[in-house]
Amino acid sequence: MIEGVVRRRPPEEGESYFMSMTDMMVGLLLIFIILLAYFALNLKSKTEELTGANITRARILNDLQQSLKNKGLQVEIDTKTGVLRLPDDVLFDKSRYDLSERGHVAVGKVASAMVEVLPCFTASSLCKGERSPHLIDAVFVEGHTDSDVMVGEMNNYGLSVRRAEATFAMLQQAQPALTTFLNKPASQPGAAPILGLSGYGPDRPIASGQDEAAKTRNRRIDLRFLMTTPGAGLDRDILRPKL
Repeated sequence: MIEGVVRRRPPEEGESYFMSMTDMMVGLLLIFIILLAYFALNLKSKTEELTGANITRARILNDLQQSLKNKGLQVEIDTKTGVLRLPDDVLFDKSRYDLSERGHVAVGKVASAMVEVLPCFTASSLCKGERSPHLIDAVFVEGHTDSDVMVGEMNNYGLSVRRAEATFAMLQQAQPALTTFLNKPASQPGAAPILGLSGYGPDRPIASGQDEAAKTRNRRIDLRFLMTTPGAGLDRDILRPKL
């Protein structure tokens, strides 16, 4: 009996190419899914860092407001923009940039409250408890005026800067420890005191209209708190300040 020999037909060249392309596409899809998951996790981490920093900033502002209330000074806070607001009429006489007697007392109370509340939110040796993972990057003392045009050598911008400067200087004079409150440990690059100043003249009103009530609201000193935010790197260890 003669047995037949079965010969297998070699795979077509096109079929082999198709299988190779399919394997490559599956591999690329898998890599894409892994990268997508990686970036999603890091985006979540960054979002948590930002949300946590905003919550911490709101806590700082509320604690400062309560401390100042206990000291007999009423202030306004805006937790969304990170501002503690001091009315102009508490600090300065009309068209003057040197602090009034009431202003000296008020800014002294603000400085005292800052020394009480801020140490563990900065790289300060005065922190006696657990240091916050969310540190203050800067506190800008901002001067603002109403829109009335000033007559004389000094304009609204000059007045706002000089008032911010007077408040800035008084804060440090009342509590010299504030000059040691840094945004990160002194040994790290970019370490700097958190206090700074700026003047905006009439450019950033918080009340509209030309009535006296609106003008009074717009004449003010704002303390604007900026928090350290996640860096450009994706590593969570990079995002968290190292102390």
